[in-house]
Amino acid sequence: MKKDFMQTAVITSNVRIAKATYEMKFDCDATTITAPGQFINIDVPGYFLRRPISVCDAKDRELTIIYKVVGQGTLAMSQMSEGTELNFLTGLGNGFDPERAKGSALLVGGGCGVAPLFMLARKLVARNKPVQVVLGFNTKDEVFLEQEFLDLNDAYEFGCEGFEGEKPEVKVAVTTADGSYGIKGFVTDAIAQIYGTKDDRKVGSHDTEGNHLDAKVPYYYACGPLPMLKALRKSVGTFGELSLEERMGCGFGACVGCSVKTTKGFKKVCADGPVFPADEVLEEI
Repeated sequence: MKKDFMQTAVITSNVRIAKATYEMKFDCDATTITAPGQFINIDVPGYFLRRPISVCDAKDRELTIIYKVVGQGTLAMSQMSEGTELNFLTGLGNGFDPERAKGSALLVGGGCGVAPLFMLARKLVARNKPVQVVLGFNTKDEVFLEQEFLDLNDAYEFGCEGFEGEKPEVKVAVTTADGSYGIKGFVTDAIAQIYGTKDDRKVGSHDTEGNHLDAKVPYYYACGPLPMLKALRKSVGTFGELSLEERMGCGFGACVGCSVKTTKGFKKVCADGPVFPADEVLEEI
């Protein structure tokens, strides 16, 4: 492992943004994150295993993560104050490829799987590609990043990252399982409202050059719980990319503890992923 992939960073903010969900920002060399969807592996003092967390955004010397409190390690993280130093491995895994979207793009996130899609949306907009975002949560008090995605509609008025031409539009649809906010149901319900049901479409069809033959549904990128990814793949097809979640011991491929079976054999989620082409992921994931 390259030496610069291990950093000691300073927490500049750590705030609650939704139910049991926190946003933590670091002052560090964020240029080690070269693709949206990559992750860092944080050494939480007092705990043996590092915590793998997807990167929400990375610019120059500011790296942002969003995490949910699900155990003692993340609970300890939620109690850390500004100025605390943390050691982590950075630039881990393979991320989403913004160039795969030939025109517009569909971004689908569930729960904390929403986080890595923000940097991806920013990269897509900078490439002049319209973005439809679909965010899925259980209830209203879990919703986060909706406004930040919408704010991308104004972020490029001044030009940055080589942005040229007409400003692409970012649209956001939010679903909640209990119907307390946005569309009642799941991300697949929102997609059906926007693009039509599966029966109305030729699911997943495309030509040899990667052009989608079904103009209703663009190339998609997704990150979230496994049941969501399964339902999405069944509904939309395999013309997209999926970010998988697995328990990771090391985070860089040494322990082989996060291996999954794909159409190209066994792959390590931490090193070969976490992002995979949807057509490589087996239906029984």
